[in-house]
Amino acid sequence: MRFLKPAGWGEAREAVLTSELGKRVIMKVEKPKIKDRNEQSCAKITRNFKMIVEYDGTAYCGWQRQENGLTIQEVLEEAIALITGEKVAVIGSGRTDAGVHALNQVAHFKSGSLLPLNNIHRGLNSVLPPDIVVKKMEEVSVEFHAQHDVVSKIYFYKICNQPLSPALGRNYFWHIRFPLDLPKMKKAAKCLIGTHDFSCFCATGTQVKDRVRTIMDIKIKTCDDGLIEITVESRGFLKYMVRNIIGTLVDVGRGKRMPEEMKLIIESKNRKIAGVTAPACGLFLKEVKY
Repeated sequence: MRFLKPAGWGEAREAVLTSELGKRVIMKVEKPKIKDRNEQSCAKITRNFKMIVEYDGTAYCGWQRQENGLTIQEVLEEAIALITGEKVAVIGSGRTDAGVHALNQVAHFKSGSLLPLNNIHRGLNSVLPPDIVVKKMEEVSVEFHAQHDVVSKIYFYKICNQPLSPALGRNYFWHIRFPLDLPKMKKAAKCLIGTHDFSCFCATGTQVKDRVRTIMDIKIKTCDDGLIEITVESRGFLKYMVRNIIGTLVDVGRGKRMPEEMKLIIESKNRKIAGVTAPACGLFLKEVKY
């Protein structure tokens, strides 16, 4: 078989076949259907869409699609398929765990849809559930990759430090009834800045071998609403790393550990020596830098 027209898959191509009787037969070869969202086909992908996504992670089993629970990635992919008629793979800047929230998660997907950008954007928000919103959407270079191009990410964690737990807002902070000493917590936090092997803050059972990460900045403050906010910026995080750091800082704030112990905890590379894993509800992905 040989092609008569070198046209792209946007139109049918004519091919010449030789029958058993020696006669030339012209047939049309149609554009193949994309059977799977991860399958690369001959269809030319011409557009790359970057999204800024805000979500309440309370009802979801994290970002990444999985078999045993609903995830943010799955909901976004199904919404895009509904609007564009295409199955796509949505790539996020990184995974967030079950129950973790995001103010500005960055994600991208590639599509051959001819729909105007604004139509896709409005369409997605019209079919997404109320706890997921695409805040911003733009077309970017096909080379842009939401995960590979990340320079750093900023997370913050919220703590409600008062005797009684409020009835409202409980899905967005960790309630601690014991008084916390913020100056001691800030002193301990200074030991975290820099490049270290953070094995002590990595989730048990994680298969990642290289556990060296760089924390660029960490700040602790009391917000106007009375909640304590701990902000951490890094080029990359290990699984549960931020939440394990928060649990250890809370131990310092409660007086269960001295600020100077933070350095020893890091040097130990032992998860059992560090503090408990803080609840997911208080953690927010604030910003992704490129």
